[in-house]
Amino acid sequence: KNDIHVMEQHHVENVEELPPELEELLHTDPKHGLTTEEVEKRLLQFGRNELAEVKTNPFLKFLSYFTGAIAYLIEVACIFAGVVQHWLDFSVILALLFVNAFIGFIEEARAENALDALKQTLALKAKAWRDGKFEEVDTAELVPGDVIGLRLGDIVPADARLLGISVTGGETEGTLSIDQSALTGESLPVEKGKGATVYSSSIVKQGQMLAIVTKTGGDTFVGRAANLISITVEQGHFQKIVNTIGNFLILITVVLVGIIFIYQMVAYRGTEKGNFLTVLGNVLVLTIAAIPVGLPTVLSVTMAVGAKQLAAKKVIVKRLTAVEEMASVSVLCSDKTGTLTLNELTFDEPYLSPGYTKDDILLYSYLSAEPGANDPIESAVRTAAENDLEILKDRQNKHEIPGYKVTAFVPFNPTTKMTCATVAPLNGEKVFKVAKGAPQVIIKLVGGDDDAIRAVNALAIRGLRALGVARTTGDDLDHFELIGMISLLDPPRPDSAETIRRCNSFGVDVKMITGDQLIIAKEVAHRLGMNRVILDANHLVDPEKSEEEITQHCKRADGFAQVIPEHKYRVVELLQKSGLLVGMTGDGVNDAPALKKANVGIAVHGCTDAARSAADIVLLAPGLSTIVDGITTSRAIFQRMRSYSLYRITSTVHFLMFFFCIILAENWEMSAILLILIAILNDAATLVISVDNTKISERPDKWRLGQLIVLSIVLAIFLTAASFAHFYVARYVFNIGITDQKLETIMYLHISSCPHFVIFSTRLSGFFWENLPSPTFFIAVMGTQIFAMFISIYGVLTAPIGWAWGVGIIAVSLVYFVVLDFIKVMVFKYWSFEFTAKAWPTKERKTKLRERVDRQAYEEKVNRSISKVRKVVLMSKVILAFRSTLLDWTL
Repeated sequence: KNDIHVMEQHHVENVEELPPELEELLHTDPKHGLTTEEVEKRLLQFGRNELAEVKTNPFLKFLSYFTGAIAYLIEVACIFAGVVQHWLDFSVILALLFVNAFIGFIEEARAENALDALKQTLALKAKAWRDGKFEEVDTAELVPGDVIGLRLGDIVPADARLLGISVTGGETEGTLSIDQSALTGESLPVEKGKGATVYSSSIVKQGQMLAIVTKTGGDTFVGRAANLISITVEQGHFQKIVNTIGNFLILITVVLVGIIFIYQMVAYRGTEKGNFLTVLGNVLVLTIAAIPVGLPTVLSVTMAVGAKQLAAKKVIVKRLTAVEEMASVSVLCSDKTGTLTLNELTFDEPYLSPGYTKDDILLYSYLSAEPGANDPIESAVRTAAENDLEILKDRQNKHEIPGYKVTAFVPFNPTTKMTCATVAPLNGEKVFKVAKGAPQVIIKLVGGDDDAIRAVNALAIRGLRALGVARTTGDDLDHFELIGMISLLDPPRPDSAETIRRCNSFGVDVKMITGDQLIIAKEVAHRLGMNRVILDANHLVDPEKSEEEITQHCKRADGFAQVIPEHKYRVVELLQKSGLLVGMTGDGVNDAPALKKANVGIAVHGCTDAARSAADIVLLAPGLSTIVDGITTSRAIFQRMRSYSLYRITSTVHFLMFFFCIILAENWEMSAILLILIAILNDAATLVISVDNTKISERPDKWRLGQLIVLSIVLAIFLTAASFAHFYVARYVFNIGITDQKLETIMYLHISSCPHFVIFSTRLSGFFWENLPSPTFFIAVMGTQIFAMFISIYGVLTAPIGWAWGVGIIAVSLVYFVVLDFIKVMVFKYWSFEFTAKAWPTKERKTKLRERVDRQAYEEKVNRSISKVRKVVLMSKVILAFRSTLLDWTL
């Protein structure tokens, strides 16, 4: 006899072994339950069935915005300003500190409610056997060993093991249909029978059964997710960058200003100028003018403007610094169910028996579908038929099927695994029966069909769920004929494939992560245009592999299947440890820990409260297409922030280098009011960099702090040379005395304009004319310098220098910025990681360089091999074509 069999899809459950001491507590009498005394004893041992709350004090959160390298230096400067009674300086610094803190606090306004949202997914009441009574109890009072009842529509109150006993007390061979998509990411409800574990927060879709509680509170599946969320409180990438920049600027400021302070204390010892508070006041003004007081504020405003731009595109930013981090993301891990797919079971291309059409299988499956059933398969069948069949459109009565009357209906049950409808055509034709159910059942019903078995197996290999449809023919209502096989799949969103392609074009590698089975994940990946290198989640915890091997597998894989929250968290963690910035998208409770752990957590449209609370960015539009808007906007913001940082570091280093040298060499100082004017005017102007034009990079952005600081020092050295040129030309060519206030005005206008115009160059890595600044930004920068020019020309707050000096200095500054632009391009041109590794060799850099060289050599070898194979294939095609042509001629 034929040995072809239908391949049945088996759900792979993540089975957890319970410790022996816990197993001993699970022998409760199902008809009596626990006693009150046992419950109280176990409550003391295991605690209440609820998630621990972790609250952040809003006041302490606000104070956290006053921490960090730059903030500490500004605060010290503020204290010193109060000590020496420079109240204008004190007020300006204090105002900037609070403005920056309020921007961060208000823009983020991030309620720490991830755990609260997880709590909301739990049932509030449950039915349990206690002291021989089946009564309603608070879910928080459940303990391991409690016998609970689960019915249609119930939220499972704790992790529990099914007992195979009905709620009424009799034995049952039935199963529960459990929707655990929000927990595990599986797109289809799972059938679970006696001995299977049901997880807290999943929903009972069909059936009823008693179960015994195995885990409660923080030990449950959901509880472990909550614990993972609570431990992911690492310092953000952006804070690390700002602190690194701040530490560098603080170091050179403290060292150089400290030397000046000691020099003046010694040089003016015994005079009025040598008074401690006088000298402290002098160096304080220099410090305030040098330190980037506005750096945190300008960067916060830039990100806040970006967040507003993203909000207009239905991308809501919850954590402000995520805007910057999004630009550097090189790997995007995406949940499959509900994110890349619709999370709706949908009718796919069917297998049809000879003589039948797609419309036929839709009509007959609709006739045998249970109306109003709370079942995704029945819903998918009815939706497909109503959308595609003309006779089902524009019906007045949705319960009637034009031309047919269903006279009897046998609903689906786990024993028969099929539905059966008796149908009477209204045109007087003979009554017939339609059956719909599991493929092996329907194939057996029609007496066997090898072609249908092969079709079902082909669908199963691709991860598609199949349903057989058959009808009776002639007078015999027991003789069925196969119509075909319906195939069902949770389909990709219409925009998902294009979004993945666009992400790849921006250098962002998309990895699919799903709780579904491996074959389903591969099929969806294929439909999305991704490669099918999908790893089983067990690879992530394989004890026989080193962490380095597992990390390499993670980097190479296109996705992961059969994952649980810990697996998602581990994928993100491994990728981060390899130096990548990781984005994570998701919508369910199971995604929440990974969303919190990722550099940028993105909750998609229709997400659970838990996912929304754990995320940094929330998408209001369905699908992932708005992520591309997020990437482009964040990269534009990144370019603005980097250009401002480069300008500000350059400006600070130049300022300190020039005044350090001029004070020690010539004992010359600039009045405090002019120094403060430079700091306030120039920082105020650069605030509008948040609306400047940018050139969006095609690869993920990186700060490359070594390059940034070295370039800043190079530019600062050339600016310092220009400053000395102005100083000595004024003194020795135009014979302006060192005590003449005109020299102060000349140097004020030069130090205000020359470094400030450099921001037109730092906007790009290429030449400044490749992407011109926006009119608003250009007017703001030029406006402040024209204002400074008029102050200098007419002598407001200082001595007048006239039009010739005023216009001449501005013109020289503009020409000099072009010279500096060429220097910048040359630095970028010759700078590489290889150069860094050789110029500043460290063990880590040497290893990384060696790995890069080895990888490049390996890739070249592979490419050569591929090229040879292609040549062989091409030659084979030519030979075959030549033979074919010769054969045609001979014939």
